[in-house]
Amino acid sequence: MKQAKIRVLIAKPGLDGHEMGARLISRILMDAGMEVIYTGPRQSIESVVSTALQEDVDVIGLSFLTGAHKEHTARITQLMKEKGMELDETVLAVGGIIPYKDIDYLKSLGVDAVFGPGSDTRVIVKTIKEALQKKRRG
Repeated sequence: MKQAKIRVLIAKPGLDGHEMGARLISRILMDAGMEVIYTGPRQSIESVVSTALQEDVDVIGLSFLTGAHKEHTARITQLMKEKGMELDETVLAVGGIIPYKDIDYLKSLGVDAVFGPGSDTRVIVKTIKEALQKKRRG
């Protein structure tokens, strides 16, 4: 039996218009056999969560370069809960310019993985797959 493709939403919430990293990660995940929905830059928090629900994604990847990662991620996780999107079923990954000191805070919100500049793309793919398998096993 053929296994369904992992569905990934890549989003750039807020006013950040720098999208090269998000586009690159989207391509890498597609090359790894995942189905990727890329929403483009400057997305509202509401549109990110709405798209994730409509597309029934397994993974949400958030890309940040502006320094608003803590605020936007907190709001996204809050809205996910309000809309009935379970963090124990959906992998949440954050990437971009993320200070090391903020990683524990992001993980306390329910973020499964944080990737900074220079992250090995093979590790990103492996981490996403493993995090999803872990959630599916319960």
